[in-house]
Amino acid sequence: MATSRSLNKVLIIGNLTRNPVLRSTVNGATVCTFGVATNDSWKDSNGNLQERTEFHNVVAWNKLAEICAQILSTGMLVWIEGELRTRTWEDSAGGRRYKTEIKINDMKLLDDKGKKGVGIDAARSESDEDDEQSAGAGVMEDAAPVAVAPAAQNEDTDPDDLF
Repeated sequence: MATSRSLNKVLIIGNLTRNPVLRSTVNGATVCTFGVATNDSWKDSNGNLQERTEFHNVVAWNKLAEICAQILSTGMLVWIEGELRTRTWEDSAGGRRYKTEIKINDMKLLDDKGKKGVGIDAARSESDEDDEQSAGAGVMEDAAPVAVAPAAQNEDTDPDDLF
């Protein structure tokens, strides 16, 4: 039985590695970015415990972006459901760059570790600080993709293009 179905679904449980950064696009959409780390451990053939940490870039849009910025902060344990998205762009030297992110559809706070969320104002000011630092730093790590049509600025668009 041949099928043409495909699935792009990500489920992770991990800890925030950096505070949420909240921005608005030129079209008024809200975008929140943050990092999550997941850990894995196993015993090798010699019986030694081995560990590995994976770091994930996460992007939330619109109302979910506002909620993430309001309640999340570094160290909190979260459950995230979403899909993988890979952005491609050309850096200033003409090299091709890629960044894979999780565009989230749902998020649940599992453990706040006694912390309070960053809050929308702090997440927006974090965005302002990032913009100031990158303005004087030359080429940003997340340089803009080669071409972005202004009419296509929605959830499928690169968040870094829109500010």
